[in-house]
Amino acid sequence: MRPKVYLETTIISYLTSRPSRDIITAAHQQSTQEWWDSRRDKFDVYVSQIVIQEAGEGDGDAITRRLDAIENITQIEVQPEAVSLAQSLVAGGLVPEKAATDALHIAIATIQGMDYLLTWNLKHIANATIRNAIADACRQRGYEPPIICTPEELMEV
Repeated sequence: MRPKVYLETTIISYLTSRPSRDIITAAHQQSTQEWWDSRRDKFDVYVSQIVIQEAGEGDGDAITRRLDAIENITQIEVQPEAVSLAQSLVAGGLVPEKAATDALHIAIATIQGMDYLLTWNLKHIANATIRNAIADACRQRGYEPPIICTPEELMEV
């Protein structure tokens, strides 16, 4: 059985956007493309309706590229338990209210039993200062959280 990976929207955005002039963003885009091309087939990959909604916002050409990229990826449901867990992450101050959708990504991946949550959201999701607290909050509610990581962290050595 292959490990399960939930793709948060930033992964799709970095994968499909035009190359950035910012050196760090460009490196993240390249890492994302490398993971997509060389590692994606080692995992069962999932998105949620939230990812599809977010991918469908913005510029028309960008929307098309993002939605095309996830067209054949399995979509998982947003369970009521995920909404409840996301609300508790926000209420507990682990994720700010303005980033409630980020809490929902974490909760969906957790409730659906994902092994990994792949993201470039370093502010509210893959943030070393809150990662352990998020994991603890999930475990206190009886769920084993996924490993939250970036494509660079999920490459084979």
